[in-house]
Amino acid sequence: MKQQAEQQNSWRQSRESWKLLPLESQWKILKNLSPAAEKENNWWYIAKARDKQLPPPGDWFCWLIRTGRGWGKTRTGSEFIIDRVRQGYKRIALIGQTKADVRDTMIELGPSCILKCSPPWMMPEYEPSKRRLTWPEYGATAVAFSGDEPDQLRGPEHDTVWMDEPAKFQYPQETWDMMELGLRSSPDPRVIATTTPRAIPFIKKLIADPMTVDVVGSSYENKDNLSAAFITRIEQRYEGTRLGRQEVHGEILDDVEGALWTRDLLDKTRVSQHPPLARIAVGVDPAATTGETGIVVVGIGAMGNLWHGYTLDDRTMPGTPGAWGNEVVATYHKWQADVIVGEINNGGDMIEHVIRSVPGGANVSYKCVRATRGKYTRAEPVANLFEQGRGHHVGLFADLEDQECSYVPGEAKSPNNLDAEVWAYHELMLEEEEVEEVYVYDEALTISRF
Repeated sequence: MKQQAEQQNSWRQSRESWKLLPLESQWKILKNLSPAAEKENNWWYIAKARDKQLPPPGDWFCWLIRTGRGWGKTRTGSEFIIDRVRQGYKRIALIGQTKADVRDTMIELGPSCILKCSPPWMMPEYEPSKRRLTWPEYGATAVAFSGDEPDQLRGPEHDTVWMDEPAKFQYPQETWDMMELGLRSSPDPRVIATTTPRAIPFIKKLIADPMTVDVVGSSYENKDNLSAAFITRIEQRYEGTRLGRQEVHGEILDDVEGALWTRDLLDKTRVSQHPPLARIAVGVDPAATTGETGIVVVGIGAMGNLWHGYTLDDRTMPGTPGAWGNEVVATYHKWQADVIVGEINNGGDMIEHVIRSVPGGANVSYKCVRATRGKYTRAEPVANLFEQGRGHHVGLFADLEDQECSYVPGEAKSPNNLDAEVWAYHELMLEEEEVEEVYVYDEALTISRF
């Protein structure tokens, strides 16, 4: 801790002196830096970072950065990790929603990832197959972990953690608990958590922790590094909207009056495990022309003498019909599902054609249903299952839950994730819509209606 304080005081003092220099002098210094001077000082902290992007002074445990898109969260996280290695910390955990997110956003591909931000003399060696970054000269190692698989963190010890987008993890609290127990031997453990905020208990609990430094920021704070077209676009489309308040200004939003679900309801009915499942359905709601195709997996299991429904996975994605068709079929096989359900009113024939055309799709069980009632009439009984304690999310599904808690029937088109979930629950637990066609390749399916 003493070492960190001394190094922070060094660059903080240099930063204060730097601010007093004329812009022309600052430019000349940066242009003519010697290799020795570059290595000796953290010039991003001294000359380039905004004040909110600097590690907070004092004795804190978690530095929570909950800000809008484009604020500079990823750059801040990368620079923090690089600086901790420079200070001599050696055991680092990089935790994203999935291993692919860690690789693409935090390590390798993003414009502000660790490999893109590292100076030549601190460039780590990256071993993708081992999910590992190493700095041989510093004796430091960073390992990638997934926030959707918290047990990966059971055992390894760390002194530094970067957790990116924890509000989107399927198991945020469980991941945090496993991570925190792995900081057991470090004299100065530090965690940076960078996220777009969501009103989930985990984030609220983190904000309330006295050892958390909570930084809130708007996308506009970084407008000098964002394209003018992007700024103009978000001002026109999102300013003054709920989505803009969350995704641009970094606000945590309360429930929407009139929505069928609430955060409290979802939290009360949330589970981390499910009983043996009798049937599993994959609901599909394709994007009409643009946007995302809803792909949601729901299972049904008995609790006592009642059937309960369990939302198991949300694989909603943008992309071409070929791309989402592959995802639907892969999800069907991954979960060993009994049926795929698609709405004929919204591309039913097209859905089947796409599914049958991709590898592995020829012999899946597929059902077309025709919506004979309005979206509110279809969604309300599914919400009622949750009110009765018979509908559950297994873990957290951030995008889906945002939609459930903000969609007000009649005010806007229902979102694709939500529609896909509703179709799956109807197939498994509620009275049927008019069945247009049923294609069954599993004989047991014909006698497994509930």
